[in-house]
Amino acid sequence: MPAEDTPPPSVTVGRLVDAVDAVDVFVYVVVLNLFVEYLPAVISESFTLSLLTAVLLKAVLELVVIVKKRVRARFTAAGTALGKAGAGLLLWAVLVGSKFVVLEAVDLLFGDHVSLGGFLSVTLLIITLLLARLAVRWLLTARTPMVSTAS
Repeated sequence: MPAEDTPPPSVTVGRLVDAVDAVDVFVYVVVLNLFVEYLPAVISESFTLSLLTAVLLKAVLELVVIVKKRVRARFTAAGTALGKAGAGLLLWAVLVGSKFVVLEAVDLLFGDHVSLGGFLSVTLLIITLLLARLAVRWLLTARTPMVSTAS
């Protein structure tokens, strides 16, 4: 007879949030608050709003990465110059349009309480977020330990 505390085989038990996603949000909070501190156009009225904005940025940027990968695959699969040009134009539209999506989502959810500035400041913010995320993931990845050859 199975124990009462074990789930049935058809039920999958997993985490609500992956550790890598939580770390990304923490990195986004730090970067966002540095922008709030040093760029007058970027405003967040409280730490809670910064945290919620970081979660929103994480969600939007993950969706943008998914769309960008699909468009890049379309670009790679295109067999003609016209197909490549069309996919390239679509990729450009995704990259530029995503900044406006971020600005609009922040405005819709937080109104005047949070502002990421304009197109240039949000572009700089997103580039910095992605670079900081890449750097932290690189720092946290397991590396092969150095083996001493001295005997």
